[in-house]
Parts: sequence; structure tokens; C-alpha cells
Amino acid sequence: MLKYLSMAALVCLTLTERAHAEAFPSTYNAPTATPILLTNATVLDGTGKRLDNADIYLANGEISWVGTGDSHPDATVIDATGLWITPGLIDVHSHLGVYPSPGVAAHSDGNEATAPVTAEVWAEHSIWPQDPGFTRALAGGVTAMQILPGSANLFGGRGVTLKNVPSLSYQGMKFPGAPHGLKMACGENPKRVYGNRDQSPSTRMGNVAAYRSTWIRAQRYQADWDRYNQAIADANSAESSDGGDGASVADALLTNTPPRRDLELETLAGALRGDILVHMHCYRADEMLTILDMAKEFGYRVGTFHHGVEAYKVADELAENGVCGALWADWWGFKIEAYDGIQENIALVDRPDGGCAIVHSDSDEGIQRLNQEAAKAMTRGNRAGLDIPLERAIRWITANAAKSLGIDGVTGTLEAGKMADVVVWNQNPLSVYAKPLRVYIDGALRFERNNPELSPESDFELGQLLGAAQ
Repeated sequence: MLKYLSMAALVCLTLTERAHAEAFPSTYNAPTATPILLTNATVLDGTGKRLDNADIYLANGEISWVGTGDSHPDATVIDATGLWITPGLIDVHSHLGVYPSPGVAAHSDGNEATAPVTAEVWAEHSIWPQDPGFTRALAGGVTAMQILPGSANLFGGRGVTLKNVPSLSYQGMKFPGAPHGLKMACGENPKRVYGNRDQSPSTRMGNVAAYRSTWIRAQRYQADWDRYNQAIADANSAESSDGGDGASVADALLTNTPPRRDLELETLAGALRGDILVHMHCYRADEMLTILDMAKEFGYRVGTFHHGVEAYKVADELAENGVCGALWADWWGFKIEAYDGIQENIALVDRPDGGCAIVHSDSDEGIQRLNQEAAKAMTRGNRAGLDIPLERAIRWITANAAKSLGIDGVTGTLEAGKMADVVVWNQNPLSVYAKPLRVYIDGALRFERNNPELSPESDFELGQLLGAAQ
């Protein structure tokens, strides 16, 4: 019995530290696909390189090589002369599935606007996999995306990264191994939502006070679990060193009551540890600086500021702190905090000395043309004299986006060993006339233009199309 308790202590320690990672796991498995050899293409590999007349070999769900290599008799050879190839596009800010089409009240599942702090909710539990927006995004070359809660709350809950593949459940779309994100929001949205209800916060100073009070509770929760886990670990170490019979661990389990599990604080403690990435909806430069100071106060890291209409004003500070800016090419002026925008915003944030600029959508329509949004930002930057080539701008919707989501080790660039998430374009992908011809996810062909069998439609969408045809 004592030996069993010793093992139970080890299991208990693992579960308390990793509960957030074990719940609702991904069930996605990459399908087996025939090896593909794409030849004679112009390749923008996402690392900052452009390769002309290059080949790319996809096998076993991975990129085997890019450039030139041996012939492969087992591969299906596709002549890509005159075509362009990029990594699969990644949108770091989407609400597909939680605000699906059609946009009716019954589908409004993105904002749990019942309290300023709802860190306990997970966006994935609202996702409707049949949202026609997923297939529309696939036709635009999007192979992965982060689905976030809305911005009504100071702490809106967890976001989830998805593979853009059809599935009956969100778990079948869930990107294996991708960390959760924590959606936070500053500025007008939370103070408007709760101020209009005569609740707190109703001001920006109320926002910050509520953040800080919440982080203090999260630190205490984390410290309580750390003390408990350390007591069990110390007892287990003592047992191992003296060859005991497990009595020390049994005593530790009896004398140390584990803290009560709290889903809200569990998410926040994960962010404090760095296991959950912080994604902060924020427009104004002064507020971004305040948030960075608050992160230093509580010892966590802001991974990405989203929207960031005034990010160009603090581009140096973002680069210095290693913070990405997930930005629009030209959305501004629709509310006061979004008033002071410029079209060179993305280009100015993406500086060579550590800047991390990303084009995001926050739109079920914008996600279909991320390439065009990147093209607009590149054009404005070049007009300002910044000299941004195609091979750099493509990173805004591939490599940098993967970095923001913590998946850059496995996707976002066309490098040997990475997932074979690949888009074949009819021409320069940053042209307004560009269209994806084929989209591969893990080496499997998921979309092919003008091929009805590879232009998937949801069951719900089929009904709509039938009605339109009649």
C-alpha cells in the first residue's frame, strides 16, 4: 500500500502541474499521403529567402527538402513552372466557429460577458466545426488559426490553435502540442461593457486595478500549489534517498491538503508560468506601455499585442521586449482609441532588429485574403522608403504568426522536418490577382481550385447552396 502511495504522489504531482494540458486533448492525426514533388516554382520559404526555379519534396507529412535534390520515383510530380509556393498562412486572431455564419444570436458564443474576469472559459468549447468560414479560409490558403474569445472582458479566457481541417469536433481540428493563449483586453471594450451596466470597471484606471488584483490572486494560487507540490516532491526525494517504504510520502499526503482547484486561477497561473501565451487586445501606445510595466510587476510575458493601431509609436519598446504586434493593414478610426492609425504601422513594427509584425484578420472575410492585407502593408512601407521585399512581407502571415502562437518549431516556414503545410499560388501571392491553386496540410491535399471533391462544404452550407440553386 505504501509503495502505491509513493507512485500516487508522483502521478498527483504530474496532474496538478499539467491539468491544463491534459484536458480535452487533440485527436487530430495527420493522414497518410502520397509523396509530392513540386518542381520549378518560385518559393518564398518564410525564413526570408526567395528561391527561383526551385523544387520542394513533401513526404510523410513533412517537408523533406527545398531547393534541389534527388529524384523520387515514388512521388507524384507536379510541374509548378510559373507558380509560386509559400508556407501555409496562419491567422493569429480569428473568431471562426465561435461567431460562425450565419451571424445570428444563437451562434453568438464568443463573449462570456457576465463578469470582467472569465479566465476560466475556453474558446474551444464554443467552436462549431461546421462554420462555412473554415472552408472559405482554406480557399484563401489558411492552414492554421488561433480562435480567441471576444474582447468584452479584462480576461476573456483561453484561445485555441486549430488545424484548418474538416472534423466533427473541435478536438479533431486542435493543433497537437500548441499552447493555449490567454485573451486579455484593455481600453474601451471592457470599460464600456461593464460601465454601461453600472459595474466595475468603468474607467481605464479601473481596468488596471482589476488586472492587478486578479494577478495577485493568481500569484497566491500558484504559490499555494508550489508549496504543496514541493512538500510531496521533498517527501518522495527523502524516500528515494533512504530506501524507505513510502511512509514519508504517505505522511506528506496526509499532512498537506492540496489547494482547491480553481479553473479561473489555473489559467492565470499557467500564464504566470509561461505555459499559456498572453495575447493582449490593445490599441493605444500608452496603454501598451502600461501593460508591459504590469507584466514586469507580476513576472509574466506579453507575447503579442493585437490590433495595436498605435503600435508604430512604441515599435522600439515592442522589439526590446520581444513582443509581436498582430495588426491590421488599414483598419482604424472606428472608435476613439483606434483614431490615430497609419497605414505604415505594420512595416514600422517589423524592424530588422527584433521586430515581429503580423497581419491578422479578426474577420470572417478578412481571413480569406490575408495575402492581400499583407500586400497593402508592404506597399505602404515601400512607399515610405522602408524597402520591404516579398520574402520579408510573407513572414507577416507565416513565420511570425507561428512564433506568436508558439508553433514556429513545427510550422510557419518551408524547412526540412517541418509540417508540410504548403500553398501553391497561381502567381505572386502578394498580388491582388493571386489565388491558391492547391493547399496542403501535413502533406495531404486539402484544397484544389476547381475540383469539387477538394472544395469541401459543411452540411449546413450544402443546404444553403441547394436553396440558392432552386
